[in-house]
Amino acid sequence: MQQTQRALLTLREMILEGVLVSGERLWEPALARRIGVSRTPLREALVRLEHEGFIVAPEGSGYRVRVFDHDYFRDAIELRGTLEGMAARRAAERDHDEASLGAMDELVEGIAIIVDQPRLSHADFEQYMTLNAEFHQRLVALAECTLLAEELDRIAARPFASPSAFVMAQAILPRSRDILFIANDQHRCLCDAIRSGDGSRAEQLAREHAHIARRNLAVALQDHAFLDRISGAPMLRAALD
Repeated sequence: MQQTQRALLTLREMILEGVLVSGERLWEPALARRIGVSRTPLREALVRLEHEGFIVAPEGSGYRVRVFDHDYFRDAIELRGTLEGMAARRAAERDHDEASLGAMDELVEGIAIIVDQPRLSHADFEQYMTLNAEFHQRLVALAECTLLAEELDRIAARPFASPSAFVMAQAILPRSRDILFIANDQHRCLCDAIRSGDGSRAEQLAREHAHIARRNLAVALQDHAFLDRISGAPMLRAALD
């Protein structure tokens, strides 16, 4: 498992950073030597990467790096929003103890402490990412649907589709604090909708929340300074060529 995880992380990073380019054939013996793992964990890692959408396996030709375009990234974000909308609606339709809902409130308040500061440091953005990721995980848990959780994990693993994919890059934007403030206000409204049992409102809010990531993607496609701060910028830049 350790070798498989190492191979997975290394290959994913190589694709994100453009070391392995779109459409490139992945030769297993050469990759195994390059990464320093045996063939079995390498194959297991390749299966995971195919599952995550980083590579494809055209019939009879082995694995290749997926040829991405910006529509793929945008669609992945939109799909995450749709699935999180379903999760939010199901969460609102279920009965929850106050401890579960209170944990969500605490995350919202923790983020509020960060974004209420006049200036945000690098550490603040990192802390925001941590709390934001936990908020989204708890939201899905409240839906109490294993299949939905599995599908969300799968889509969030795709390039630039996770809830915090663009957070660190936002640090250079003049309105970065305002963007995070709006996002957390949506968190707060989402908690209120779930607590009041308003499934339609909860679903709508979750979908709207994902639109922030889509706007950030649009900014990245136009602003080179913003793009350069994103993990995986070389792959995103290649998708624009």
